[in-house]
Amino acid sequence: MNSVQTRSAEKALSGGTWLIVCGAMLYSILTVTPLMAKHTADEWDWTAPILPLVVDAAVVIVVKLDDVLARLGGDGGRWPVALRWMTGLMTLALNTADSALKKDPVGVAVHSVAPLLLIVTAETSLAYRRAIAAAQMALAAEQKAEHEKAAQAAQERAERAERKAREEREQARQEAREEREHAEKLAREQREHEAALAREKTEREERRLRQEREDRERAEAAEREARERREREREQREQERLRLEREAAERAEAEQLRRAEAAAREQRERAERVERERAALLERGPVEDKLPEGEARQVVAAAFAAGLTVRQAAERCGWSTGWVNGLYSEHRKAAAPAGAELALAGQ
Repeated sequence: MNSVQTRSAEKALSGGTWLIVCGAMLYSILTVTPLMAKHTADEWDWTAPILPLVVDAAVVIVVKLDDVLARLGGDGGRWPVALRWMTGLMTLALNTADSALKKDPVGVAVHSVAPLLLIVTAETSLAYRRAIAAAQMALAAEQKAEHEKAAQAAQERAERAERKAREEREQARQEAREEREHAEKLAREQREHEAALAREKTEREERRLRQEREDRERAEAAEREARERREREREQREQERLRLEREAAERAEAEQLRRAEAAAREQRERAERVERERAALLERGPVEDKLPEGEARQVVAAAFAAGLTVRQAAERCGWSTGWVNGLYSEHRKAAAPAGAELALAGQ
């Protein structure tokens, strides 16, 4: 049996033992508590579960300490045995007392199952644990002996390997000495050959460097000439671009000046035409009949622009002064924002 199987058996034993102990404790509390309540004063009925709890706590202590001592391979002496049997007999007596007082043999037999099972389980689990501990100690001793034997065999193999290694080292030193002498001879010949090769290589390298230097100088001269040519071409392109931009700017300026002159000329012509129309309207003089409204409005606008009075404008269009005065008011309102905009523009 290996260590894994041993640990599995210990877990099964420990789990089963504690399951029986917990079941017996619960059964004992449920059985003994009514008995203690009958033999306790009414005002102290609440203390009935204390005694079975104390006895069961002693059982738990015995089982746990026996488990620890068995694992360590120790022996607690007579007192643990006395406590184990005393707690077991107390549990048996408390569980069967009520049935015994009632002279009920069946009840005594039924209520003695759990305590007896607890006593036998405690003794059996202790024996099992001691047996398992002894087996583990024997297994550990066997493994230790095997380890010692293996270590001794390994030491012997190491000694044989060391002797063989010493012999091999001695032989290797002898061979290395011979090889070193041969290698020194070859090295001298190799050095002489390498020196000759190095001289040839140096000469070739010098020729190559000289050729590379000449090629580099020619390449630098060609690159310098190409750079100068690119610089001249760039300057020419830049001058051409500046000339084209200057000509385009001059053309744009001339076109703008031409448009401005044309606009000014058109504005002067429009102003002269308006002035002639206004003068023609005002030269008519007073009329006898009312002019059509559109023509009358033109006459009033011309009179307002010429600075004539309302009466003079009314005489020239044939309409009433009130109507003309209304048109004058409209022209004044229209002229006020224009004047403000002109003033702001002048600022």
